[in-house]
Amino acid sequence: MSKREDILHTATRLFSERGYRNTAIAELAKATGVAEGTIFYHFKTKEDLFLAILEKLRKSLIGAFEAFFAEKTFSNGLEMIEGSIFYYLYLVGTREELFLIMHRYDAYEMALANPVFRKEFSSIYNFILDIFQEAIIRGQEDGSIADLPAGKTAFIVFAMVDGIARLKTFNLYDASALYEQLVINCRRMLQKRAE
Repeated sequence: MSKREDILHTATRLFSERGYRNTAIAELAKATGVAEGTIFYHFKTKEDLFLAILEKLRKSLIGAFEAFFAEKTFSNGLEMIEGSIFYYLYLVGTREELFLIMHRYDAYEMALANPVFRKEFSSIYNFILDIFQEAIIRGQEDGSIADLPAGKTAFIVFAMVDGIARLKTFNLYDASALYEQLVINCRRMLQKRAE
């Protein structure tokens, strides 16, 4: 692992545990065993370091979903959205550090104040929303999903899924106990009714 990657990896862990604002560069230097100057050689500012983490997160999620869709086939759009929900929650459980960073309030504060952070955050969430919207449109075309506004419906589905993801991220509730009910409710909301 290169020094840059080691810094990025350690910063990801520290930011996920303590948050961006509560992690000092001196603490990161000590944890990586390098001088602060070495960190600033690779990342001009603490904000640049955080942005690199968000970029890595986005690429990681995109790569994971691309691999998932390359391996899976879905018979219809409803099955695709159910598979996407399952996989998103699986990623939340297996990549906890990354989702802790995404779900922390200080990250949202930075996105509000800095257009570059906002763009990176938006691209992560829009990627997931696009997957859900694509599944809804496919389901409408194959008849497995009712004629609903695809974009707004994708947003509602994502809000429910991400709400459960946050419960898992912060260990507030056993999110796996809600998975089956989440899928049942999504199916009821989306499924085309027999006329």
